[in-house]
Amino acid sequence: MPAIGRVKDMIRAVRACKTAQDERDLVNKECAFIRTSFKDEDQDGRNNNVAKLLYIHMLGYPAHFGQMECLKLVASPRFADKRLGYLGAMLLLDENQDTHLLITNSLKNDMNHQVQYIVGLALSALGSICSEGMSRDCAAEVEKLLRSSNPYVVRKAALCAVRIVRKVPELMEMYVPVTRQILNEKNHGVLLTGVALVTELCKVNPDSLQHFRRFVPNLVRIAKNLVMAGYSPEHDVHGISDPFLQVGIIHLMRVLGKGDQESSEAMNDILAQVATNTDATKNVGHAILYETVLTIMDIESESGLRVLAVNILGRFLQNTDRNIRYVALNTLLRTVGADNNAVQRHRNTVLECLKENDVTIRRRALELSFALVNANSIRSMMKELLEFLDVSESEFKPYITSNILSVAQKYSPSKQWYIDTVITTLVKAGNYVREDLVNGIIATISAATELHGYCAQKLYTALLHDISQQPLSQASLWTLGEFGDLLVNKQVEEETPIDVTEDDILDVLEKVLQSPQSLQVTREYAFTAIMKLSARFSVSLLRIKALISKYGNHLDVELQQRATEYTAIFNKHDDMRMALLERMPTMNAVILEGDSSLTGSDTAEPTSQAKGVASVAQSQGSALLDLLGDTSAHQSESHPAEPPAAAGGVPSGDPLLDLFGSSQPIATQPVLNQPPPTAPIASQVSSGGGGLMDLLGGDLLMTQPAALTSKIPSIIAYEKGGLKIDFAFQQDLNSQSSFVVNLAATNSTSSAMTDFLFQSAVPKTFTIQLETPSGNVIPPNGSGAVTQSLKVTNPQKQPIRMRLRISYSVNGTVVQESGEVINFPAQLLA
Repeated sequence: MPAIGRVKDMIRAVRACKTAQDERDLVNKECAFIRTSFKDEDQDGRNNNVAKLLYIHMLGYPAHFGQMECLKLVASPRFADKRLGYLGAMLLLDENQDTHLLITNSLKNDMNHQVQYIVGLALSALGSICSEGMSRDCAAEVEKLLRSSNPYVVRKAALCAVRIVRKVPELMEMYVPVTRQILNEKNHGVLLTGVALVTELCKVNPDSLQHFRRFVPNLVRIAKNLVMAGYSPEHDVHGISDPFLQVGIIHLMRVLGKGDQESSEAMNDILAQVATNTDATKNVGHAILYETVLTIMDIESESGLRVLAVNILGRFLQNTDRNIRYVALNTLLRTVGADNNAVQRHRNTVLECLKENDVTIRRRALELSFALVNANSIRSMMKELLEFLDVSESEFKPYITSNILSVAQKYSPSKQWYIDTVITTLVKAGNYVREDLVNGIIATISAATELHGYCAQKLYTALLHDISQQPLSQASLWTLGEFGDLLVNKQVEEETPIDVTEDDILDVLEKVLQSPQSLQVTREYAFTAIMKLSARFSVSLLRIKALISKYGNHLDVELQQRATEYTAIFNKHDDMRMALLERMPTMNAVILEGDSSLTGSDTAEPTSQAKGVASVAQSQGSALLDLLGDTSAHQSESHPAEPPAAAGGVPSGDPLLDLFGSSQPIATQPVLNQPPPTAPIASQVSSGGGGLMDLLGGDLLMTQPAALTSKIPSIIAYEKGGLKIDFAFQQDLNSQSSFVVNLAATNSTSSAMTDFLFQSAVPKTFTIQLETPSGNVIPPNGSGAVTQSLKVTNPQKQPIRMRLRISYSVNGTVVQESGEVINFPAQLLA
């Protein structure tokens, strides 16, 4: 097949291909002809061949063999050749290839050319592909062109200077003096590029802000002329004079006015004029108003101006364009902390957005709704949020549930209202309640001493209607086990008691115990609740004994073990049973933490959440062995594994837990700070009861907290990308070779970091043990921290070094980093 002549012919031939294979064959044949032509130094056809090669490149096929031909076209004296050569250079070259350095000399020559369009070609190419070296070589020529009287050249040079400053920040001093001249120009294009250059200089070096704040009156004057100017066909866009320049100037005002009272006062009037005079019916008007709102909320503006900005966003919420509504919600979410009262006026409009079909709008409206909850609006907002929980998709339910419980606890008008809200949430949320929240709810019920009977009746009624929801079942079973006798004796506060017998309660517990829908941990709750009721019920004691003994041969090893232990209490230590099974001491109410961001929320049910985290950590464990280049190095992972020995008898990391495959080892919820379930038993041991020590043929292990001292300076172990990890140290006074590292991870960015996982490894002469972290979501803007403890043993007192592996997600992007810590305090080796 003969070679295709013109570019148009090639485009037609490619479009005529019926299959992808036909297209590949055509491209391969044409590339072969182009290579041959390049080899033969065909001067006449070079321009046409490079044009066809660029089209092939845009189709996605390799075209790197045409780089040198582009450089030859750049060196040509003809404008048409230069234009195509520079276009090819911008497409085929980049700063990572050494070939692009060969174009530097041609760029310098063309920037000094007499024809402005050739100068513009050179500046465009330099601004597109310049590297650090090219920036240093050509910076002086660009600075010279910035002083040109030709607006076309100045525009190109200013944009090129922006690229150079980004590549080599120290060159910014070269361009600072010429900025005043550019901002005094009348040409709108020069002003726009000058504003872009000044904005970049301010961002690269914050120290230059004070210098550029002297330009604020000039910027205000330009903005006022644009706002008050009449119709100008050269700059008019849908009735608005040069919206691009207006947005650029307002953005620069935001950079200069942030944190500076004097500059902000100079901007207040013009920002008010822009906000009131801009036509909000056109999209260009929306762009200007959006930038104005951001500027008002960022600078030290007046309170009335802030109210005006929030009202503009309120009008955005009523717009029919979903994109504008999303922008309004997103901006209100960022500004709600600055002026909550002004945003509260638009609460009903925000709640209406929860009914929007667009999931992204619902997501932002939901986050904003929780931010608007306060003591005055808690009742009305909670009603709307619970209704939304009923109809929301599964991806929203974990976020809604955790935040409803959090804000309800924070702003509850009464304990009874809070208990009702918690129970309603448990009923509506199904299996989407986080495991740590279930334990927090239990602690809250325990702390509400005057409502124990009320809680028992409400949860019994809920459990009677539905036993398939595991979080609801677990909270109900614990409550009935502790306070079921109050329900039978009709000691119910704030509500008319219902007729419930001991057998009715046992029927429900036995139904949960035998249900195939119940998880192992739920069955353990039910079994323990039945045993506790043996100390509170009198009529059904024989039934309880028979029920417990029946599970002595059960296939579930955990239930079998519990049945054996409880039967031993009945048979050998029945005189101690009442004291052993008395009510647990009142727990301290636990602060329920909601999710900081809906982005990347975990949609898995809580029953599989812990297993999922553990499996992820285990899958990465083998890779961690190589962190120190030693396969025998000790390694630890931050998944719920071996907590410290709890006051129940089994020390952390005991092989017995693995032997029986217990899905809920003691103290797997570090978020809670509550007395362990075995506290009553421990009190009996301390007061005597020697027979209990022989209950299972061995002593109960009573672990005492380690003696620690913290007179050791802390260090920053890791700091990058907004994530900061601090190490604080405590020396273990009981062991001179051990110390505890208290890790605190904070996030200075504006987005939450989710799925946070910290892993560490030490040399084989050390041992390291990681406790369970306080969570896996690091809140934004330094508003909270994830904490974790590491116990390190250094028996040989060798210099300490630790390798780290950190992973987290930000806005759906997974980040993985690793590093090494060697600057441990010398006191740890003393």
